[in-house]
Amino acid sequence: MKLLRRTAAAFLIAVFIAALFAGILVPVPYAKQFRDSPNAMPSRIHLLGTDELGRDLFSRLLYGSRISLLLAPAASLLATIIAALVGGVAGYAGGWLERIALGGTDLAMSLPWLFLLLAARAVLPLNLSPATSLLITFALLGFFGWAASARVICAGARGLRDSDFVLQAKACGCSSRRVLLRQVLPNLRPALFAQFLISIPVFILTEANLGILGLGVSEPLPSWGGLLRGLENWSAVQANPARLAPLLLLLVVVSCFQLVLRQEDFAP
Repeated sequence: MKLLRRTAAAFLIAVFIAALFAGILVPVPYAKQFRDSPNAMPSRIHLLGTDELGRDLFSRLLYGSRISLLLAPAASLLATIIAALVGGVAGYAGGWLERIALGGTDLAMSLPWLFLLLAARAVLPLNLSPATSLLITFALLGFFGWAASARVICAGARGLRDSDFVLQAKACGCSSRRVLLRQVLPNLRPALFAQFLISIPVFILTEANLGILGLGVSEPLPSWGGLLRGLENWSAVQANPARLAPLLLLLVVVSCFQLVLRQEDFAP
């Protein structure tokens, strides 16, 4: 099992490195069109062939991996920050504030947040610039994905509320804000880091769902969701099975995350 986890971690690192250095590894820009060779088969020039617009699929896959693999951790970081603020304050304060916060998280968790994402994105203009659509997708994922992490952080802060070092800090005259920022939240870093890591594959899949429906990152920027949308043309997929590369890469990356981030590693 350790060998399998190490292999999965090595593969994830390799994918991240390839995505970060996509500008060096790809033969052509992701948006360049070869109008004389649309839907081309894999060749030495186009390793995975081209799409219906004549764009190199290998270039778009690497650049799409960069966007998806950077977007998901960014959204996870935003969700973790919100969870730390909501859960940390509620767990440390206790009383009515904790009850309100837990009620809000229960309400947020009971709602079908994927459909809320779809609804929130659908009401926005579809002709957004690629950079704007990237920021909006990142913000929506972060703002809708914090609730489950907030409950974990709230439970951790509640456990620290009556600990000896917190009581000693209060006895020394430290304000509640100082105790929360200097004593409670730093001791919640392992839980925060675990929630950050666990959220990444969830946001990768969510971005893919949005992209398949055309509500994610706008063209010409590629992402895994946008590339998966190209699988709608099944006749082109049958003619060039290399078009399935984004789907296979997505499945392998998410599976590797699940292997590396075993739940028992984060158990108290």
